[in-house]
Amino acid sequence: MTGTSNGRTLHGTAEPFPYPLPYATDDSAVQDERLRRFAALWSRAVHPAASTPLTRSEFERYLVPLAARLRDALHAQPFDPAPGTEVGAALVRGHCTDPGTLPLILGAVDAYLVLYCPPDGAVPTDECRARSTRLQHALAAGFADALRERTLAEQEAISRAALAARAETEQALHTSEERFRAVFEGAAIGVGIADVDGHITDVNDALSRMFGSLDRPVAGRNVGELVHPDDAPEVWGLYAELVRGDRDHYRVQKPYYRGDGSVLWTDLTVSLLRDAAGRPQYQLALMEDITERRELHERLRHQATHDDLTGLPNRTLFFERLDRTLEPGGALASDSHFGLCYLDIDGFKAVNDSLGHAVGDQLLVAVADRLRGCATGPDELVARLGGDEFVALTTGPTAQSDVTALARRMLTALADPVHLDGRDLSVRASIGIVDGRAGEADAAEVLRSADITMYRAKAAGGNRYELADADSDARAIARHDLTNCLPGALENGEFFIEYQPLVRLADGTVRGAEALVRWLHPVHGVLGPDQFIPLAESTGLIVPLGRWVLEEAARQARAWRNDGRCRVPLRVNVNLSPSQLRYPALVAETIAVLDNAGLDPSALCLEVTENALIGADEEQLRPLRQLADLGVDIALDDFGTGYSNLSYLRRLPVSTLKLDRSFTRGMQCTPADPVDLKIVEGIVSLAHTLDLSVTVEGVETGTQADHLRILGCETAQGWYYARPGPPERLHTLSLADAAS
Repeated sequence: MTGTSNGRTLHGTAEPFPYPLPYATDDSAVQDERLRRFAALWSRAVHPAASTPLTRSEFERYLVPLAARLRDALHAQPFDPAPGTEVGAALVRGHCTDPGTLPLILGAVDAYLVLYCPPDGAVPTDECRARSTRLQHALAAGFADALRERTLAEQEAISRAALAARAETEQALHTSEERFRAVFEGAAIGVGIADVDGHITDVNDALSRMFGSLDRPVAGRNVGELVHPDDAPEVWGLYAELVRGDRDHYRVQKPYYRGDGSVLWTDLTVSLLRDAAGRPQYQLALMEDITERRELHERLRHQATHDDLTGLPNRTLFFERLDRTLEPGGALASDSHFGLCYLDIDGFKAVNDSLGHAVGDQLLVAVADRLRGCATGPDELVARLGGDEFVALTTGPTAQSDVTALARRMLTALADPVHLDGRDLSVRASIGIVDGRAGEADAAEVLRSADITMYRAKAAGGNRYELADADSDARAIARHDLTNCLPGALENGEFFIEYQPLVRLADGTVRGAEALVRWLHPVHGVLGPDQFIPLAESTGLIVPLGRWVLEEAARQARAWRNDGRCRVPLRVNVNLSPSQLRYPALVAETIAVLDNAGLDPSALCLEVTENALIGADEEQLRPLRQLADLGVDIALDDFGTGYSNLSYLRRLPVSTLKLDRSFTRGMQCTPADPVDLKIVEGIVSLAHTLDLSVTVEGVETGTQADHLRILGCETAQGWYYARPGPPERLHTLSLADAAS
């Protein structure tokens, strides 16, 4: 249903849009006027087809409070479609009982509810339309339920009249027959009578019209001939119980074939009529034609369970299928398997960001078409969960092997580029695979495992699939739990700092320490930085955590200077993460920390990894230059592990190279590895040429320390000297080989 302010029409009528479009206003009188206009349009669409005794103006007044209910539900926060059900029932009470009125009712609501009763700006337009659709669904459901109850009441009245007529036959056969015939022939619903052997003896005109032109009339047939493939499993069992006399009635929805081969859906109520002795004698069938109502329900059901963009089953339908599949004793036998593929398009965000969401939507449609063709069997389902996430489900005894074959088909289907708007777009995807038996896990656990596995495939380079692994799932869940605990850990004081001495190689004296943060987790105990620093980086908590480490380290450095035991001022080294380097207030906060601690800038060294500075431009280096100009030392940590050009060192505001331990392992024993000696000798020579000092990490033996001293390295740290520990043990050096 589409149109403009001067040409909108309702579905099923050529009548033009009768009122000017309302302008947005908060005035209650204007809102009431818009509500009345909506009710007038609604009445104009529905009244001619309704069976109501009300005049049109009376019917319009009847609709005003119903329109208000829909308007209030549309505006409500949070949204609840339940009032739509009540409005549907109220329309039936207003005698809108002809099934043909329901499409007109829904058409008017769809065309004019949002237009004349728009919510305020807090609810987006798309959300308004979605709410209107859900209200229509609820209205249709309420209408159908109320109409069914009304029909049931008529059926019960007819049944009671029939029973009364039959009972009175013995006393006044002629009168009873006239009454029964009047009810039988005049009923708007189909009525049929059969004996307990199933022979149909009589039907009324309404029932004959339902079935249309048949090669043989319904009367004279046997009930057993009216079988349909879509009959519910319990239908014929209920019928058998009734003709035996074990039950007095039953009610089902049953399909029949019409004379033209089309399907007639009925709301069927069958009652048992007994003789004076109580023995079963006849069966009375009451039929209501619900074909249109069922078709409408199926259309609404399809809209609710399929993705608007791609036409694939959506999250709702997929989870219904998955829940049935995983339920013990449900769709799968206890020894049968299921397999699930969770697919995410690699780099899809870049497509949306660079080419626009319209192209992104076209790409999703093309991907969905290809994936749809990968489900080759009746036990396979492909659905879209949302965004660029798709899932595929397969069931059966061979699902464990079938699911990997399905994943390969999906990747193969996406291998060829997608041609859109004159350009070829390559599509890559990562897939996580989970398989198992019914009853082993619920839907949420299966999807979580598949999601974790899919991200493992992405981390491995993408455009591939990975199989779920319980250990990998456990690690991912543990990382997630730690991530959730991080903010509270900082607030609760669960972090502490250990210090590892920095030793001057020339004389073996302690010249400073590196501050190393630890997490005393209440469950997992002491955690090293490699277990939580990447999580803090990904959540942004690294900035407040790094600030706390800097404050604690600065206070400790001041305390060492004040205790009088140090012959030379000690320097404290603090690590800076890439996120901290991009933090705008880094320089100002560092200066404030030094001022608050009463610490000279020369007593602080900030360590930055080589990888963090690869490719950094002058703007990114400016904070480090400003700090270096203030007197703060800058150390290039893990030197040698990156891929930067050595000439790049001339541009960096660093004063110290921290050589990675991988270059010095060959010096731990005698004789030393000559290649390692030459490499370290060259790095030290280059550093000294650039007026940089060299610190070596990971020194574990005295032999290693001697080689490094001879090669000209200034300072070292490692387990040979001391392991990280509390600040009071800074000057306690073990000087023992770590392997001894």
